[in-house]
Amino acid sequence: MTKADIVNQIAKSTGIEKENVLATIEAFMTSIKDSLARDENVYLRGFGSFIVKKRAQKTARNISRNTTIIIPEHNIPAFKPAKTFMTEVKK
Repeated sequence: MTKADIVNQIAKSTGIEKENVLATIEAFMTSIKDSLARDENVYLRGFGSFIVKKRAQKTARNISRNTTIIIPEHNIPAFKPAKTFMTEVKK
């Protein structure tokens, strides 16, 4: 399912214009991205959590040059679904 599919489905089920639904979804995603960029987790009860995970420094190999490189510690975004979400999906 794409963002356009989500917009169409919400617009159809609520009767709200597609442009307004799209603007709302864009604002929602921007809000989540901004929060994660500030190292703040986002918790949506019954749905899940958007969290920031820290990846430790590690050593990797560049096979083509046969060299070793060090990948520094960095943050990545992650999603952890809520228990109710997981039980619905597992059905």
